[in-house]
Amino acid sequence: MSHIPLFTPYPLRNVTARNRLWISPMCMYSVFAEDGIATDWHLAHYVSRAVGGAGLIIVEATAVEPHGRISARDLGLWDDAQIPALARIAHLMAGCGAVPAVQLGHAGRKATVPGAIGPSPLPFSADYALPQAMAQGEIDRVIMAFQQAARRALAAGFQAVELHAAHGYLLHQFLSPLSNRRDDQYGGDFDSRIRLTLAVTAAVRAVWPAELPLLVRISATDWAEGGWDLEQSVDLARRLASEGVDLLDVSSGGLTPAQQIRLGPGYQVPFAQRIRQETGLATAAVGLINQAQQANAIVRDGQADAVLIARQSLRDPYWPLRAARELGAELAAPAQYLRGW
Repeated sequence: MSHIPLFTPYPLRNVTARNRLWISPMCMYSVFAEDGIATDWHLAHYVSRAVGGAGLIIVEATAVEPHGRISARDLGLWDDAQIPALARIAHLMAGCGAVPAVQLGHAGRKATVPGAIGPSPLPFSADYALPQAMAQGEIDRVIMAFQQAARRALAAGFQAVELHAAHGYLLHQFLSPLSNRRDDQYGGDFDSRIRLTLAVTAAVRAVWPAELPLLVRISATDWAEGGWDLEQSVDLARRLASEGVDLLDVSSGGLTPAQQIRLGPGYQVPFAQRIRQETGLATAAVGLINQAQQANAIVRDGQADAVLIARQSLRDPYWPLRAARELGAELAAPAQYLRGW
């Protein structure tokens, strides 16, 4: 076992990630993908990062229904026909030592396929379609769609599921008062705006095995006046923990083009730290984390329980192996690659 915090194992229910350096979900928008079915491109992409030493890998935003896709080339789990290709990916990632996870999401008003829906008839911007405000029947359908997608994720062999409630997509749209102008039980005050996210979480937890972890990604702030903010995120985290969520993946932004983000190395880490400290819920930190010492310090100092990398992983699929070597941690390359390490 490594003595370097970033490279110590991390247990989540009955699943243990070999280290705390994980891969964020990143949409591939692959020109090869059709009907939401993963391709050889996705296989090569994800398995190479498992070979590269990541402890847990979250497959990109995978739509729970066809018009919930961000783009026509997104992956999906709204149909049983989409299971086999993802099962192959999950099996090979696990075989290479990484915990296979998948992010389930719905784009809502940010969908670029026909049929955009949302909490209110407010488009994301002038370049997006006017969404249809969801009636109760549509809300019930979406909750069931998340639940059925989770069943398919389990059938595909994924060992963790993440619900996408960040970056301006459907669940985040209900959370934020900037996009949710409803006056029914799903809009208005805080308890009403979080109702859909809690309902989806409960529905997924009901079918997701008790021995497997459930994650949620949130945007801790909209970076916009009058929007969703860190105080509300802390309160939501407490409620999610009571619904059986094991870890919060803490990002930010994406709800409005008017956002004013203050970028800098590790700029989102304080959000993960505060939520972890005030609620006791485990968190993962994201955002401009691209140095091994930086990532290790986040875990060492208790700012987060794990670090998720994105662009750094695109630049170097084997960065976890390189980071381990730099820090003097024990993380073995696959046997086939040992001559190079």
